Amino acid sequence: MSTLTSLTNHQVRLASRPVGLPTRDNWSFTSEPVTEPAEGGVLVKTLALSLDPAMRGWMNEGKSYIAPVGIGEVMRAGGVGKVVASNNPGFAVGDMVSATLGVQEYALVPGDQVRRSGMFKIDLRAGSATQWLNVLGMPGMTGYFGLMDVGQPKPGDTLVVSGAAGAVGQTVGQMAKIKGCRVVGIAGGRAKCDWVVNELGFDACIDYKAGNVKAGLKEHCPKGVDIYFDNVGGEILDDVLARIARGARIIICGAISQYNNTTPVQGPKNYLSLLVNRARMEGIVVFDYADRYPQAIAEMAGYLKDGRMKSKEDVVKGLQTFPETLIKLFAGANFGKLVLQVSE
Repeated sequence: MSTLTSLTNHQVRLASRPVGLPTRDNWSFTSEPVTEPAEGGVLVKTLALSLDPAMRGWMNEGKSYIAPVGIGEVMRAGGVGKVVASNNPGFAVGDMVSATLGVQEYALVPGDQVRRSGMFKIDLRAGSATQWLNVLGMPGMTGYFGLMDVGQPKPGDTLVVSGAAGAVGQTVGQMAKIKGCRVVGIAGGRAKCDWVVNELGFDACIDYKAGNVKAGLKEHCPKGVDIYFDNVGGEILDDVLARIARGARIIICGAISQYNNTTPVQGPKNYLSLLVNRARMEGIVVFDYADRYPQAIAEMAGYLKDGRMKSKEDVVKGLQTFPETLIKLFAGANFGKLVLQVSE
């Protein structure tokens, strides 16, 4: 245990609140000695971190579903790691865990924060470390509960998901296929579209970078859209609202097209379609389902094992690359779930 004190923890802290797209200058790189956990605490060596569009919202001042990251605080991030010291009976040295670890090499989680950090043991036999940040992690939980609880899929439904090749989108589309839906993705670029159709088994995919999303929806959803899982907001949301079927369910998960706006967020212009079609639009925040994660993990781990689900991660190495790696998300430059590998 005493060797811990010779270790240095490198961290990325929020230095300023970005206006528009974040830059490297919005973070500072700091270091401090690693310390032993006090009563009830756990020290975790970070292996990999989940980089998510939601992180952009956490950098803003203002009321949201979770408090913003404070100036000078370690940047919030979920991750997986290995317990290297423990003063908590629930966790032993060597345990692999998932938790809110922050963008740092070592996370010292005090006893009163262990529960709040969402820390739980993970089993690498059920999925790899990166899969525990994807299908078996927060994006997978978001896709699962957004689809199953809010979308309420029925066999024969037509589901459309935007950001189809991203972390949440890949889970949503594959789950919907398993549940008997016709699945149409929306993604940026031919390679991503080919991948979700050929590898993940979607029925079709519309390349929004090639132009006409409206025409693609008309072609691939001739009977209308029963479920729309929205990860992007903006114009694409309006295009889908124009095609919804009677009784449609629209899940608002995110709006990555709007996150770096310096002007007010563009809301749906086409919302009266909800009235005409007796449809509903509902938001999902994954933390509301925390007590049910084990149920979703068990189900999807089974699908990974029997080959009904696949999980693609885009892994970038090195804590120092964090700012540039996160910004890849907003250009759609990642292919699959974006993961920052911090250590081997």
